[in-house]
Amino acid sequence: MGGAVSAGEDNDELIDNLKEAQYIRTELVEQAFRAIDRADYYLEEFKDNAYKDLAWKHGNIHLSAPCIYSEVMEALDLQPGLSFLNLGSGTGYLSSMVGLILGPFGVNHGVELHSDVIEYAKQKLDFFIKTSDSFDKFEFCEPSFVTGNCLEISPDCTQYDRVYCGAGVQKEHEDYMKNLLKVGGILVMPLEEKLTKITRTGPSAWETKKILAVSFAPLIQPNHADSGKSRLVHLPPVAVRSLQDLARIAIRGTIKKIIHQETMSKSGNGLKNPPRFKRRRVRRRRMETIVFLDKEVFASRISNPSDDNNNSEEMEEERHEEEETKPSELKPDPPVNFLREKVLSLPLPDPLKYYLLYYREK
Repeated sequence: MGGAVSAGEDNDELIDNLKEAQYIRTELVEQAFRAIDRADYYLEEFKDNAYKDLAWKHGNIHLSAPCIYSEVMEALDLQPGLSFLNLGSGTGYLSSMVGLILGPFGVNHGVELHSDVIEYAKQKLDFFIKTSDSFDKFEFCEPSFVTGNCLEISPDCTQYDRVYCGAGVQKEHEDYMKNLLKVGGILVMPLEEKLTKITRTGPSAWETKKILAVSFAPLIQPNHADSGKSRLVHLPPVAVRSLQDLARIAIRGTIKKIIHQETMSKSGNGLKNPPRFKRRRVRRRRMETIVFLDKEVFASRISNPSDDNNNSEEMEEERHEEEETKPSELKPDPPVNFLREKVLSLPLPDPLKYYLLYYREK
């Protein structure tokens, strides 16, 4: 599934292509996609394919095509503070992007059938938290994953604001999926070969919208052959954040506001580098002769023997000028993590500084 947009050279170019094709339509979704590099969720030997609009599967590990994830993220209409349940959470790529939008007061749960995929997802999540500069640009709702069949979720589980299922849902399981939603919630799932958005408008009222045709592997049915009884999946409890954690969120938020104000102040004082203008060269054109003969039009070029030499000389001269006028300051500076710099400059004990930075590596 996929192939709707051109491949990119890197993650940003892939997102540019998804935007141009109108798969990504909102700023929040765009920011989340740019913040997490899709290639980080591939095995090393397959990373050459990471920026193609194609699904990828290796053993139990699976990623849907970027155009599918784009449509899912847009359809979910995510907002800070919502609760999200990902059925078939896989590598955790989608759950992590969702977590960037939900923010620190959201709920982010995933259910995955295969325990080896859960371990893979946890490794990728740990890598993102410890090494990505994008982590400090957001307040993250870290996903929690549990192993089990998503058709065996305990009936006493809490309902969610947003639910996504990453496998084909049979018609017989539609009501089961709907009951995972709060009133006002949105469910997105492949249903009868269509990516479908279902909004719960009341206790027994629903609105359904077909988004696009898709082809997903069907949900795996529970297997009770061994024990003869269901193995209920118990989702993580909705935990209340500690006062210490709330203080960290508040301090980081205050520092980000200060950084933003300082940035706006500098840009308002005309400290931005003035734009550079490249001198435009005027090339001589070859003359054309047009002859009208018995309602027919014939065009021919009259070449001056010196034209070719002149043009090559001009091109060589222009190339030298461009090389000479390339200023060193136009080279992109390495990215600066201003939040980290601010925290490390605070008059605080080192253990507290590293706590504010979530013990992340430089």
